[in-house]
Amino acid sequence: MSRHLRPIAALTGSLALAATLTACGGGSSATGSSSSGGEKVVTVYSADGLKSDKGDGWYDKVFAEFTKKTGIEVKYVEGGSGEMVQRVVREKTNTQADVLVTLPPFIQQADGKGLLQAYKPQGSDKVNGADKSADGKWTSVVNNYFGFIYNKKELPEAPRTWEQLLDGRFKGKLQYSTPGVAGDGTAVLIKAMHDFGGKEPALDHLKKLQANNVGPSSSTSKLAPKTDKGELLVANGDVQMNFAQSKTMPNLGIWFPAKDGGRPTTFALPYAAGLVDKAPHTENGKKLLDFLLGEDAQKLVSEVGGGFPARTDVKPTDANAVELTRLMTGVEVFEPDWADIDKNLAAYVDAWKSATGS
Repeated sequence: MSRHLRPIAALTGSLALAATLTACGGGSSATGSSSSGGEKVVTVYSADGLKSDKGDGWYDKVFAEFTKKTGIEVKYVEGGSGEMVQRVVREKTNTQADVLVTLPPFIQQADGKGLLQAYKPQGSDKVNGADKSADGKWTSVVNNYFGFIYNKKELPEAPRTWEQLLDGRFKGKLQYSTPGVAGDGTAVLIKAMHDFGGKEPALDHLKKLQANNVGPSSSTSKLAPKTDKGELLVANGDVQMNFAQSKTMPNLGIWFPAKDGGRPTTFALPYAAGLVDKAPHTENGKKLLDFLLGEDAQKLVSEVGGGFPARTDVKPTDANAVELTRLMTGVEVFEPDWADIDKNLAAYVDAWKSATGS
């Protein structure tokens, strides 16, 4: 499904006021719901990045507030976007999840596999039309952008280009998460195809890069601690997750690779949520989605989660929002062809595996 990505010039004003990218909870009008079975529980399968190991992430805050307000306990399972979709597929005859949150193109993949049911949460009318499906199968709850990270202590400045990453100093010190498994890993492949002008030149570069690559990783979030400690010098990530992590990992820096001679680029990579088809606690799932898109929760996205609100009418002005605007200044935002990626993802991933020997 195609997404319209606003040009960076248009983003500047909104990003300055924008908030986090990790889904935070706020004022839903729902109170004390009961599920189809009467249980006060809702199960969320989510891409990692919005929950903190220290318990101070956007999910931590919003889930706690949701339980306090409704009495509904949130059971949480996280992993790579592709991993979460495949888990829902495996459980299709005995559905366990109520809400699925993934990065593109995996939310479109979930929809294509019939894993989602239509529901338009309260507040979704304030989400940009390109950031949700027209039929209500999914909607963005936190906006986000793809990026890379580097160790600021070991490197005096961030690399600027893809070509610089081929340097011998990065041998065994570079890692990116696995395309087809992790949403951010798939984003590496999407960005390379854009920056190099097509699949073949992108795969040719990634094949060369394999000489420095540590190896596969199913989770992008695990790469940040390694980079902060200096075990890695460079890794992939996304702005929301890495910005939030940098608050407790002082050596993390965020950057956006360019092709040699080109401008740094990125693309939107939102956390998109949908109600799982035949969810065991459908009504509770609806209430949680309402809560995630509530104005109070959305206001916390930048302040707590380090991301950008999905709702266009929520314009936070906290210090994080200002810093995020500065980070994005001068970065070109392009629009992936999500319809093509959704259709050909398996072929692209297979081609990547063949080129890199992964």
